[in-house]
Amino acid sequence: MSDQPTQADLDAVQAQLGRVPRGVAAVAHRCPCGHPDVLKTEPRLPDGTPFPTTFYATCPKLTGAISTLESTGLMKEMSDRLADDPELAAAYAAAHEDYLTRRAELGHVEEIEGVSAGGMPTRVKCLHVLVGHSLAVGPGVNPLGDEALARLDDWWAAGSCVPAPAPDGEA
Repeated sequence: MSDQPTQADLDAVQAQLGRVPRGVAAVAHRCPCGHPDVLKTEPRLPDGTPFPTTFYATCPKLTGAISTLESTGLMKEMSDRLADDPELAAAYAAAHEDYLTRRAELGHVEEIEGVSAGGMPTRVKCLHVLVGHSLAVGPGVNPLGDEALARLDDWWAAGSCVPAPAPDGEA
């Protein structure tokens, strides 16, 4: 799923990040609360900086849950499994190619050509990227992103990470 961000989406992401979002191409996934939780980002930011993270997780509840998962040592375990499991390694390499193909649809940036994100295709160095990829493109594309996503608690269950706007005239 990808859709053009509305001003309300951009405002929500600004509240999530605590800064103005840069290089937003689309909303790649929405949290069950309706706000964006993963953005599809241009491969070159407006200031000219190459940006390989095409699928960027923005929801602080989601990123916090992923960070907690990272702290368990899962990335090392996954990287070790890649070295020992040729089928998993092939599926992860295919996820890398999918990531590159989807980024190329947004434009070509020579400095990051052939480089996806998250450690793909040979290791796992960022579950945020892998989960963002899985949420954006759906299950069955990134096996380790799918696995990490399945291990997450329902980060949205306690409600939206974006505060409701104050009624007019209140601060």
